[in-house]
This record gives sequence, C-alpha cells and structure tokens, in this order.
Amino acid sequence: MIFKVYYQPSMKINPRRENTRSLYLDADSEVSARRLVEENTSYNIEYIEQLDEKALAYEQESPDFKVTEFNAE
Repeated sequence: MIFKVYYQPSMKINPRRENTRSLYLDADSEVSARRLVEENTSYNIEYIEQLDEKALAYEQESPDFKVTEFNAE
C-alpha cells in the first residue's frame, strides 16, 4: 500500500502550514509507515493518509511523485 505522509521538516520549530511537506511510502500499514519515518528521520509527522487507486493515480501525475525508500541497516 502507498501512504502519503505529511510532515514538518523539524521537531524544533513550531509547525506552520506553509512548511508542511509530504513524502510517499510503500508500507504494510499506517503503523509501519509511521515507524519507518520515525526511525529514519527527525521529521514531525502531521498526518498519514493511505492512498486508494484513484488518489494514487492522481498523485502519480505529478512530476514530483517518488516513493521514498529507506535503507535497511
């Protein structure tokens, strides 16, 4: 499943809507998507959305669409 994760780039700065960014992850569940981001970044997660087929097709039309992969150590 593909999830869209909305986040703030830093936990040290108060969240502002203008600073919200997003990334896409392939994960088994929302919990595992959250765990991947928390273990591999210092981002402040705002919201995680599971994309259905139509939403995913829409997001894939964007030239900035890229599924993020974290290296397993």
